[in-house]
Amino acid sequence: MIRPQKQDRDTVPKQQPMDLCRCLAKTWKEDSGIIEPGHTVASHCHIVGAVARELLQRMPRLLRQKLFPQGSELVAAVHDVGKVSPTFQYKIFRSINGQTRTPPELKPTSHLKESSWGGHPGVSQVTLEATRTGHYAPKIVGLHHGYSPCVEGKLAADSQFGGEEWQQLREQLLENLKKELNCEWPDIEDEYQARVLAGLTTVADWIGSGSSFEKPTPNWQDRIVPAVNDAGFISPDLQEGLGFEEIFGFPPRESQKVFYQQACQPGIYILEAPMGLGKTEAALYAAYRALNENDATGIYFALPTQLTSEKIHERVGAFLNTILLPDSIHRIPRLLHGNAWLKELEMGEEGRPGHSWFDARKRGILAPFAVGTIDQALMAVMNVRHGFVRAFGLVGKVVILDEVHSYDAYTGLLLDELVHTLRRLHCTVIILSATLTRDRRQFFLEQPVHNLEYPLITSQPTDTDSPTELPVTGQADRAVTIRLQIEDQPVVEEALRRAEEGEQVLWIENTVGEAQDRYAVLAARAAGMGIECGLLHSRFTAANRQCNEDYWVGLYGKGTALRDRCGRILVGT
Repeated sequence: MIRPQKQDRDTVPKQQPMDLCRCLAKTWKEDSGIIEPGHTVASHCHIVGAVARELLQRMPRLLRQKLFPQGSELVAAVHDVGKVSPTFQYKIFRSINGQTRTPPELKPTSHLKESSWGGHPGVSQVTLEATRTGHYAPKIVGLHHGYSPCVEGKLAADSQFGGEEWQQLREQLLENLKKELNCEWPDIEDEYQARVLAGLTTVADWIGSGSSFEKPTPNWQDRIVPAVNDAGFISPDLQEGLGFEEIFGFPPRESQKVFYQQACQPGIYILEAPMGLGKTEAALYAAYRALNENDATGIYFALPTQLTSEKIHERVGAFLNTILLPDSIHRIPRLLHGNAWLKELEMGEEGRPGHSWFDARKRGILAPFAVGTIDQALMAVMNVRHGFVRAFGLVGKVVILDEVHSYDAYTGLLLDELVHTLRRLHCTVIILSATLTRDRRQFFLEQPVHNLEYPLITSQPTDTDSPTELPVTGQADRAVTIRLQIEDQPVVEEALRRAEEGEQVLWIENTVGEAQDRYAVLAARAAGMGIECGLLHSRFTAANRQCNEDYWVGLYGKGTALRDRCGRILVGT
């Protein structure tokens, strides 16, 4: 008996190509709930190309020249060319429940799984691989959903993609977009240009897929500028020419002055100094000068923990309120860490342009001003979904990396790669630390350093070959007494005595359990002595922890009027 040959699951009966003007990229839902045809693939691609061009025009000219070769908007435009395929068209027409019917030339393809080639991004990638678009462009369009599609061994003319005739249709669309945008394929030099161009492509697609372009009206050109504005890509409105004292309310120390005079252009600048020397103000004023000279597109301030990022967020907010004009939309910096959404409950729909658009975790780093944990920046160099969008968000910014001495070996390796990448993204990288080893400085600078003095400023502008090391004046020497005590009880008695005399005592334990036990003992004794006692650790609920941290950081922070009312003991880990 002759058995019928089993049908290949990766093949599809030959299908006649549709007219290009009928191939859909989107649908849209009426108020009644009916799903209607949206923009065609051709019009959606043109929209995204126009959005990308508008985004590029808003960047400093030097940044465009260094990172975005001429024709970059064309790569963004062709991202969805893979939607011109029988599997995608059959799927999108089947989703429409209005009067539009599935074209008769589209045969059922339910036995094919688009996931086996990554859906339409995979078709876009193999389409460009079959044409002369360079080494990087095919990979960029394949990445626009955040990950590389599995297209190894697949060809643009394969039957599951419609064969030669559908590929010819896709190539026709490529040529049409080149004419409509009046540009040729860009000459992408390296992986850094490719990475930020992938970010540009995805961001332009997010904006071009938003509510501004939901209905397939023909006059979409008039909506490009408002849509980009609504997404927050508006240059900061600076108060120009402000001095250090006008911003912070006190004259700069000599060390601060030397630092911001050194950090006057893109490059790497390291300030090693003890707590209280004003490293934060020095870094922020250097960032202000870079913005004032149009050498930067914004600021990202990265710290090791949620608590430190939230406290710096408040200080950066006050800084922005001073340097920006009163009607600027950027006066509140974005807060980016794993639980930031708990603090910013106004977050709306993730993909919605305008309003809370930048609150989404992947997109917050796109905002001109943001404060967050270091992991949010490290993902720009990690193999994570949409990591390249984070890289695009950091392009040209002043990136301030604070408390660098506190990172472990693993984070330190990632941090080296981040600094290496930021240099090539034409950022101004400011590294603040209580102290660094000479080896760590050499890793950051990729150059030998020699000076072991302290405090120390090390600077290396992008266009120089070797770093400059400048010792600076620190604080006056302070006497600190350290005493080792084996028994607990004498320490408990001294802490209570000092707090009873009005001092503010901080008691640190290694674990949460130990901190809870110690607090129970101290709080019981303190209650009858007029001493306020508090506890901080990581096991409080998020809401209680936030209130607790705000209260005690406020009391123990600088400049608080409540500190002298009574003595206190704060127990923490």
